[in-house]
Amino acid sequence: MRLKRLVLGAALATLIGVPALVSQASAETFIPLFTYRTGPFANSGTPIANGMHDYFSMLNARDGGIGGSKVAVEECETGYKNEKGVECYESVKGKHPAIITPYSTGITLALIPKAAVDHIPILSMAYGLSASAVGKDFPWIFNPPATYWDGLSIIFRYIGGKEGGLDKLKGKTIGYIFFDGGYGREPLPLLHQFAKDYGFNVKEYPVPPAQMQNQSSIWLSVRRDRPAYMIMWGWGAMNPTAVQEAAKTGYPMDHFIGIWWSGSEDDARPAGPAGKGYLSLNFNAVGANFPALQDIKKYVIDKGNSQTPKGQLGENFYNRGVLNAAVIAEGIRNAQKLTGKKDITGDEMRRGMESLKITAARWKEIGLGGFAAPMAVSCSDHNGHHSAYVQQWDGTKWVKVSDWIAPMKDKVEPLLDAAAADYVKKNQPWPKRTEACDKSS
Repeated sequence: MRLKRLVLGAALATLIGVPALVSQASAETFIPLFTYRTGPFANSGTPIANGMHDYFSMLNARDGGIGGSKVAVEECETGYKNEKGVECYESVKGKHPAIITPYSTGITLALIPKAAVDHIPILSMAYGLSASAVGKDFPWIFNPPATYWDGLSIIFRYIGGKEGGLDKLKGKTIGYIFFDGGYGREPLPLLHQFAKDYGFNVKEYPVPPAQMQNQSSIWLSVRRDRPAYMIMWGWGAMNPTAVQEAAKTGYPMDHFIGIWWSGSEDDARPAGPAGKGYLSLNFNAVGANFPALQDIKKYVIDKGNSQTPKGQLGENFYNRGVLNAAVIAEGIRNAQKLTGKKDITGDEMRRGMESLKITAARWKEIGLGGFAAPMAVSCSDHNGHHSAYVQQWDGTKWVKVSDWIAPMKDKVEPLLDAAAADYVKKNQPWPKRTEACDKSS
């Protein structure tokens, strides 16, 4: 396990091998990042890690931290492996982190039972266990702005709009190509429910981790099955391989749509002009024309205090990391407001997250106006079930091609409640909620 201490505000010293001038003792808010800069998922994990680091570095350099509290980050390399993620967690939990961001559904699933015991909140932003949106059963887990089940319902709303109604899918086949693990299997219950509701057939195309870059036989099956639409739940090296294979087999790219984790520039770019038309969901803006990102450039990148390669500022997954860090920062500010403290513990951060509200006006105040939709979390709803939009690859960049699309909450929420109850039943003894709800949540 590679454990790397990065105390933000001294990132340059870290990068060039000079002893950092800021120690953990002088940095008051501890935020560990579970990252993967190596291995088959590095193309997805690295820009996210860079975006998170750079945003926290900018807050330290520009503002002196968050609410008078400097931010210290400890990065732990997981390689997207569950056992490494658990090792990382065990190595940092004694240092009283404000919050954990696993950046892996598998790692999140492994850590969920630990959060209530250790009083460390987990933020699995739009990934992980969809049912953890149910606050009464999972008071320590947060997954805004939308669950995977929300994402699937948004995809079907988009498809329904193109087809003139979801009833037009009756008798057709919908293909689902997915990473064969907890991440890819998470949406399957809702997908099969939709198949019953709307009368279509589901064809599953699981991609084992060892075969992510060898999908030719899968796409020959797709060409044989001729699904009306292909939906992808991919990550890392799986995504660009799938886009290239789809193009090679002549699948209509404007009928191929990925979840928000299958929409980075590096997912579509390797296919070249043949990848034009590929679609994915997104819930953050693409581009660097935001005051906060320009401050990152000014205070961090231009000073050589970043690992971000030239030209990556403003790309989708870099911005995803910025969004994740911004949500954490707002959670810390909210916890500071609720408690009157500068230095936030896990217990206090849970309160801050559980009553989090980021309005459009607030996004603008922090230099991210229009960067994301308003976001709200409550005591009972740790997700918010917010909207996403569809973007399309034009051959060189992502272009927004839909308005914000709301999830089918009427379909999703009852299933989430049932799934949460089932999880609790299967994991007895499961701790009952003992944390009081703040009035504001």
